[in-house]
Amino acid sequence: MIRYIFSTIFIIGILTLISVDSKAQDSITMYRIAKIKVDENQLENYKSALQEQMNAAIKLEPGVLSYTVVADKKDATSITIFEVYANLDAYQSHILTPHFKKYKETVKDMVLSLELIDTDLVVRAKKPNY
Repeated sequence: MIRYIFSTIFIIGILTLISVDSKAQDSITMYRIAKIKVDENQLENYKSALQEQMNAAIKLEPGVLSYTVVADKKDATSITIFEVYANLDAYQSHILTPHFKKYKETVKDMVLSLELIDTDLVVRAKKPNY
């Protein structure tokens, strides 16, 4: 009986977790991860150029929804960006903007490698107003 109760609670928990953001799973929102290796001598310049580009994109482009940028604690030159766009058209429009082109030109000699990974949202949970 106790095993049945725990199994039922586990299944309900999983189903709740899956349904937390089921709308997002069915949306056309584009999620991309960019893994970037930056020249250690250019790291601060890179961060500045990235910040400028992100601020412009968020301010000027309704289809650019969010950026989250993190650095590996063991290697600050390994940067990972989680990008969210309203859809593929918003992304394609974004890469044609003057601020994005300026960013690419500015960082071309700072970036040692770039890997772009298109992803699908599996599940998301967040606190309200976060």
